[in-house]
Amino acid sequence: MTEAEQLRRLRDNLARVRENVAAAAARSGRPADAVQLVGVTKYVAAPLARRLAEAGLAELGEARPQELWAKAAALADLPVHWHLIGHLQRNKVKRTLPLWPLIHSADSLRLLEELSREATAAQTPVDVLLEVNISGDEAKHGFAADELAPLLSKIAGLTGVFVRGLMGMAALEGGPDRARRDFASLRELANHLAAHCPPTIKMGELSMGMSGDYEIAIEEGATIVRVGTALFEGILKESQWEGEAPTEP
Repeated sequence: MTEAEQLRRLRDNLARVRENVAAAAARSGRPADAVQLVGVTKYVAAPLARRLAEAGLAELGEARPQELWAKAAALADLPVHWHLIGHLQRNKVKRTLPLWPLIHSADSLRLLEELSREATAAQTPVDVLLEVNISGDEAKHGFAADELAPLLSKIAGLTGVFVRGLMGMAALEGGPDRARRDFASLRELANHLAAHCPPTIKMGELSMGMSGDYEIAIEEGATIVRVGTALFEGILKESQWEGEAPTEP
């Protein structure tokens, strides 16, 4: 497939996903622009990520900090805003902050404290979402739903870190019905926390939903969806996704 053909396919896929986003938002009683679409480039090389941006999607998400650094450098000439959607180790915080990403995966108090130290020292404030292991899957990172409320005052005291909402993923098993329950639980948790948050913590953003369930997530209140495979459909075969199944983290 030529670069021009890839670009056309990306534009078609992007238009289709945006139509689905708009329809799901309407079903939830919201306008399409109430939901931000993030294109997940986890399994594609920088040139294809570039073409996605050129196709009209400037919000891109990476799961690995090293890939975020590399792709941000490769696409530095484009007006891309980056999202870190995968686990962030504390020793990678310092190099990540200058890229001004929205960090979806603030999954522990220790990480938040490290983000605060580096953000304060560099005078580079960082926006984060608190990752919640809403499905209870032992393989997933994130706060337990019942441990966040007691930590809010401590988190609010961290300088340089601004909490904008929550992020979560549905259970790997259970299908659409289980996904809907998980997304509804995250929305309900955000509403509960919002009623008790210190003023510096916001619960306005809900990052939930990936290629297989983003419409359900929007129906349940998602304000950010992280979509990868649906955007690259018809461009890469499953065997080309770096030897891994093309699913978002």
